[in-house]
Amino acid sequence: MDSERKYEARDFDPDEPSVARMYDYLLGGVHHYPADRAGVEQLLMIAPSTEAVAKINRAFLGRIVRTLVEDYGVRQFLDHGSGLPTQQNVHQIAQAIHPDCRVVYIDNDPMVLGAGRSLLAENDRTAVVHADMRDTDGIFSHPEVERLIKPGVKTAALFVSVLHCIRDDSDPSPAELVRSVADRLPQDADSYMVISQLVSDRRYVRDGITQLMAELTHNTWGQVRTAEEVLAYFDGMDILNPGVVEVSNWRPAQTGLRPIQKTDEWIEYGGVAHIRR
Repeated sequence: MDSERKYEARDFDPDEPSVARMYDYLLGGVHHYPADRAGVEQLLMIAPSTEAVAKINRAFLGRIVRTLVEDYGVRQFLDHGSGLPTQQNVHQIAQAIHPDCRVVYIDNDPMVLGAGRSLLAENDRTAVVHADMRDTDGIFSHPEVERLIKPGVKTAALFVSVLHCIRDDSDPSPAELVRSVADRLPQDADSYMVISQLVSDRRYVRDGITQLMAELTHNTWGQVRTAEEVLAYFDGMDILNPGVVEVSNWRPAQTGLRPIQKTDEWIEYGGVAHIRR
């Protein structure tokens, strides 16, 4: 990635909807404002299942982290576009299983930085880095990343429900970003890539939500994609069972405890892959 590329810092503006705060509202959090709630209400008019989809994706994140720590021995996580802290964050899940797990959260929303640092003030195995997730060079050279992400340790990069925040014509594109991060993960230990993304097989849903989110965020959002486009992000990697799927079907927990999506105008689609070396 070009080290001269510049990324604009995001300013805090409670009157402009924030993707992180909208997601927090959908999950029942407290870090949101009227503009965020109004944005969600507009989104629900196009995709009524959005609240359920958000909760399904959050449950998927929890299962992913538990599986990687328990079954694959992962001890380091880079959580790109982590969003605002809620209950059962990555570090809480991972460290409850193995206290030596280390987690770096990456987000460019200033509210995420403040809330995250407050939450993590007494945890020296976890950090929040205020950065654009596309800035791979800047992230991997950040002192907190260098402190926590060590060579020779199994590591996972998380892009959970965030790549739809980047347009295909972005520099880098989502596919380029995934590959650049995969290349920077420790070369002397197994590494894993986790991706989920909002997809729809209905053109009017993809176009309608992409346009709405562009308007709400002053064109700083990305786009809804197809399942085939998301599957391509895993090119050159070995996808773990059960493959790339609607995420409630990724190694599901007890059926009765899962959030239920009543309509299917869009879904979270994702999976986990082992990165080849």
